Amino acid sequence: MPSTTDLPLLCPVCREPLELLAAAPMGQSRLVCPSGHSYDAARQGYFNLLVGKGTAFESDTADMVQARSDFLEAGHFGPLAAAVAAAVVPCLPEERGAVLDAGTGTGHYLRAVLDAAAAQRRRRVAAVGLDISKFALRRAARLNPEAVNLVSDVWQPLPLADKSVDAITVIFAPRNAAEFARVLRPAGRLVVVTPRTGHLAGIAAVTGMLGIEEGKETRLAEAMGSHFDAETSTDVEIPLALTRQEAANLAFMGPAGHHLGRKDLSERLAGQPEPVQAQAHFRLTVFRSSKPAAFRPSKPAAT
Repeated sequence: MPSTTDLPLLCPVCREPLELLAAAPMGQSRLVCPSGHSYDAARQGYFNLLVGKGTAFESDTADMVQARSDFLEAGHFGPLAAAVAAAVVPCLPEERGAVLDAGTGTGHYLRAVLDAAAAQRRRRVAAVGLDISKFALRRAARLNPEAVNLVSDVWQPLPLADKSVDAITVIFAPRNAAEFARVLRPAGRLVVVTPRTGHLAGIAAVTGMLGIEEGKETRLAEAMGSHFDAETSTDVEIPLALTRQEAANLAFMGPAGHHLGRKDLSERLAGQPEPVQAQAHFRLTVFRSSKPAAFRPSKPAAT
């Protein structure tokens, strides 16, 4: 786990700096601030920084996280993970680089970034994995023990100091443009991955997964426009040949998992011939900070 000198964290209550205190024998590490607010590490290694009423958003369940972990660990989205890493690593300095993975989930894409950075001899890359699902963070903390893994809501002020990270990744997660602009260093980059029209259309038609609305790219640019300019945009296409169980995992690990049961999804796929054919369509957009503009309240952007 990096020190809070490498990655300056802020208390979600008073916004003072957090200091990491190493675990005492038979105890857990703690994050503490000068005002005395303290956050103990969970047994699995993450910290819960949700305070007050927590979050109004629905987090992924343990079963949804299990489905995502199984699917991603099988390597089906490997080309996307490689593309994310290829976009992020050049943004990192050779010493003391810092990455925020907003909506880290199980930490799969952050792991790809950290491995690629190590392979290219970037040293001392500090990382924060942030998500609202404690079930996801349990897995992320195991996969990325060198990162600080935090339960936190991206629509609340991020628990990071101003201009503290070189890169931010947002993979199918909400985007708080104002907060991202605040914590990103001037030469930093924001890497956003979104699904494109037609993404997994065949499986969606069978399972009832939500389709991708037209005009998504335009809405993304509008949502980010007050703080960021798009620098590059790359399409990533991944043909998939899945077992019925893998297709059910794919459907259940996303938003469909909040309104469709795993059993229901499996039943809908039961009559499909194997392998289940599908095509994943992604767009990877790299943003740079725009010139300062008059403050405009940010609105939640659809993922």
